[in-house]
Amino acid sequence: MATTSKTKTDAYTVEQRLKSLYELQRILSEIDRIRTVRGELPLEVSDLEDQIEGLHTRIEKYKAEIEDYRVKVNAEQAKIQTSQAKIEKYKEQIDNVRNNREYDLLSKEIEFEALEIELAEKHINEYRRASDIKHADIESTEAELSDREHILEAKRQELDEIVSETKETEENLRAQALALEPKIDDRTLAAFKRIRHNARNGLGIVYIQRNACGGCFNRIPPQKQMEIKMHKKIIVCEYCGRIMIDPELAGVKTEVPAAEEKPTRKRASRASADK
Repeated sequence: MATTSKTKTDAYTVEQRLKSLYELQRILSEIDRIRTVRGELPLEVSDLEDQIEGLHTRIEKYKAEIEDYRVKVNAEQAKIQTSQAKIEKYKEQIDNVRNNREYDLLSKEIEFEALEIELAEKHINEYRRASDIKHADIESTEAELSDREHILEAKRQELDEIVSETKETEENLRAQALALEPKIDDRTLAAFKRIRHNARNGLGIVYIQRNACGGCFNRIPPQKQMEIKMHKKIIVCEYCGRIMIDPELAGVKTEVPAAEEKPTRKRASRASADK
């Protein structure tokens, strides 16, 4: 890695690397602009997909609970059948008892099984009511799911249209960006990417504007500006950390301040007065 970085440094001057870096920034800013056009749609689509997956999971959970209630109802019905069979058996036996003790014992068994049937029927009613509630929950969740799916379909179509319009442009820009990276040494490129990632506006390199940093707009001392114009080394803003270049290297034309033109006009007016 160190050898590769040194080779890049030797192959291109600081001025060439700065120029390539600024061109890379221009291309990446255009890619950022394309992403801005897409807006929040990708996030909205992702959120809707998560919501729909959650609704599907909820419906499956409700169905599993309904199935559990069905199994419990069957178990209670089996208990009822067992208790009814026992009652029939005890009733047959009670007709043939030989003493009061046996009669009382069988009567208690019949009474106990009757209570078991009553309890089982109570449980069955509870399970069925709970199952009905889950069926209603499924219906409301499916309605919500249908709404979300319609919204998702519309959002996907909108996103696909935007992507289809900008896909080719973005791919070409990415190819241009990749072609520029070898012209920049690894250390500077890594610093640029780090600065760009942390900057709110995505600018990792800026030119001087009105004697100030084009990123944070803090004033740059004249000596520092002279060093930047010499293109002898990579210079960063001491306030925001962005790499700085002069407007000329960035291909930006700067207007001559009006203050510099006034003396010329004054001299001209004096010459006219002398005549």
